[in-house]
Amino acid sequence: MNDTAAKAPSELPSVSFGDAFRLWAKIGILSFGGPAGQIALMHRMLVDERRWLSEERFLHALNFCMLLPGPEAMQLATYTGWLLHGWRGGVVAGLLFILPGALVVLVLSAIFAFFGETPLVAAVFFGVKAAVLAIVIEALLRIARRALKARSEWAVAGLAFAAIFFFGVPFPLIVLAAAIIGYRRSRPGLDGTTPPDGPRVSARGTAATVLFWGVVWLGPLGLLAMLLGPEHVYSQIGWFFSKLAIVTFGGAYAVLAYMAQQAVEAYGWLSAGEMLSGLGLAETTPGPLILVTQFVGFLAGFGHGATFLTGLIGAAVALWATFAPCFLWIFAGAPYVERLRGRTRLAGALAAITAAVVGVILNLAVWFGLHVLFAEVDLRETGVLKLWIPALESVEWAALGVFVLALILLFPAKRGILTTLGICAVAGAAWQLLA
Repeated sequence: MNDTAAKAPSELPSVSFGDAFRLWAKIGILSFGGPAGQIALMHRMLVDERRWLSEERFLHALNFCMLLPGPEAMQLATYTGWLLHGWRGGVVAGLLFILPGALVVLVLSAIFAFFGETPLVAAVFFGVKAAVLAIVIEALLRIARRALKARSEWAVAGLAFAAIFFFGVPFPLIVLAAAIIGYRRSRPGLDGTTPPDGPRVSARGTAATVLFWGVVWLGPLGLLAMLLGPEHVYSQIGWFFSKLAIVTFGGAYAVLAYMAQQAVEAYGWLSAGEMLSGLGLAETTPGPLILVTQFVGFLAGFGHGATFLTGLIGAAVALWATFAPCFLWIFAGAPYVERLRGRTRLAGALAAITAAVVGVILNLAVWFGLHVLFAEVDLRETGVLKLWIPALESVEWAALGVFVLALILLFPAKRGILTTLGICAVAGAAWQLLA
């Protein structure tokens, strides 16, 4: 594997590995608020405070990570770690970004599995679920303000929403179409701000990188399937989340609707309400929002044997299948992307992909909103057209009240995510227990 960091003396300062390690540990502990908050945190610490990266280089890395399947914030940390200290720095940055939140989610998953049906815990999660809907809407608005600057980008976002919500077009096709549109609309050449040169890359080195991280990712999962059989719940968890890792373009918000539908309807690992509770847990912890896959894996394993150990194995398999491929994408692709900095057509393609992601997130917000605010939601299909139709008489007035409270806290009151979730959890619990 190529262990050469993409350094240019005029752009990247000399940073000790110890300083970088301490920074990544701090970011991992403080990375609350989903991808928007995590990206903002890294920008402040890496660009504004320490000046380890320039604004241009940070945004270039971010756009590449938005293009990849998987959690963009975790992959941005891995990319930056690689820039500073090669693949060792990337591994440390990626792991430290994940581990604090993973440990917390594991504990909360176990508590939910054993006590989630008790009145008090269920009442707390009732408020959390309604607040999560408001948080998703806030994330949608933040990303839209950053990404949609021209009419063409608004059009791409609208088409992406229509394609996925009404016709069920797969994520990869939406991303590919957006990339083609953005690429063709941009003029070839350089933008005049950065050179196209970067680290030296070779086909042989890339092949070795892909082989190594491919074995790291799929080797343990394949061995598990061979020992237990393809129909075993752990094998199914490994297969499902490995497949999800390939198609999760646009980060966690973009794929949660698909993951929830498959985990709930196809596999029956948990209910729709439990899925929303898992999202609420992931929102309250540091680390990527996609750590909700660990919650799903724990409940799937727990349902297989009803012990902490069976849940722990399910959570571990889900974590491995979700995050191991992220290192493959970064270490194989980053050297090439560094050589393409400054090319306007690449920038145009990435900008169009970001616009499409806004439409995909809108799909998630609508899907979650329907299932939070209504007790009954039916899927009606007419040919290729698909519509989610709520039963208006089944509106959940309590959930609607907590949702409005969350909107007030997030927007006029400008409270943080943790404060909003805490207040809504208390409000929901009080409402449910008094009722």
